[in-house]
Amino acid sequence: MSKRIGIAIVLFLFVGLTIILVRTGDDRFTDTSTNVSRLSSATDCRMIQHAMGETCVPKNPERIATIAPVTLGNALTLGVKPIATGVIDVQNPFPEYLKDKIEGIEVLGSQFEPNLERILVLKPDLILAWENVQAIYPLLSQISPTVIVPWNGQAAWQEQFEFVAKALGKEEEAQQAWKHYYQRIDELKVALGSRYQDKEISIIGPSIPWGYFILAKNSFVGSILNDLGLQRPKLQDVNTSTGYITLRSEENLEMMDGDILFVATHENEQREAFEKVLQKPLGKRLKAVQQGHVYFVDSPLTWNGSNLLAADAVIDDLYEYLVNAP
Repeated sequence: MSKRIGIAIVLFLFVGLTIILVRTGDDRFTDTSTNVSRLSSATDCRMIQHAMGETCVPKNPERIATIAPVTLGNALTLGVKPIATGVIDVQNPFPEYLKDKIEGIEVLGSQFEPNLERILVLKPDLILAWENVQAIYPLLSQISPTVIVPWNGQAAWQEQFEFVAKALGKEEEAQQAWKHYYQRIDELKVALGSRYQDKEISIIGPSIPWGYFILAKNSFVGSILNDLGLQRPKLQDVNTSTGYITLRSEENLEMMDGDILFVATHENEQREAFEKVLQKPLGKRLKAVQQGHVYFVDSPLTWNGSNLLAADAVIDDLYEYLVNAP
């Protein structure tokens, strides 16, 4: 009920603003194309095409709000620090790999239901939203210029980064970020040597209500392993529209087996539940279990982070478990 009241307040403020503009005879809002033209010349902005049309984005925005954590990661990668962001988990909003970069960034609530009143109070000069909040785009766009950042799942994480770089006018910074990424990939290849050339690496994300998500070749982490030349089990060595494959039952555990098994989970409850599964007869048959090569890693905040800062953290984990571990 409080959320509905809050949205009603925002709507009331917008209606009041519109009435004031009409009564004062301001004709900037009577014709969209005229309005865009005047805004372009007045604020020195660039037109950016996105899912909801086009938006005139300020060339040097100073107060950016991001709605999704992946967009926050993209912005920080480009050297841009937003003033606020939506998050996956309000109780634990920021992953460890961002701890030294998020001081002063306010939390806007869930990435699916951002706090409109808070955004209005913060007065951002640019909002980088995402496709899952298209329904409130009309409200966001009245607060400040709003761009809908495309999200087609993990399989398109690189394209999303390029879109954010274009929207922020940070194409050169994006090139440097990619250069850093591939440098680290090359260094890790050297450190790995040939020790895993005949090993298959499996990555799964157990979810209590949904089953098991097997990360495919074109998932975020799958693409990193692919860049490293590491092998995946046959079932996982495929591209899917979502970047993952869903298994509903633990009876299919053998389908997630590999010489090494990375278990991407964030909640202790899910980890404990999956550890119990691995102790059952079917779980004990897995090669990774028998050889003691089951590693629990952070997700969705890191191994599903879908940005280059998260990729850096994943590479650090791969050093820990594949290079430095006995």
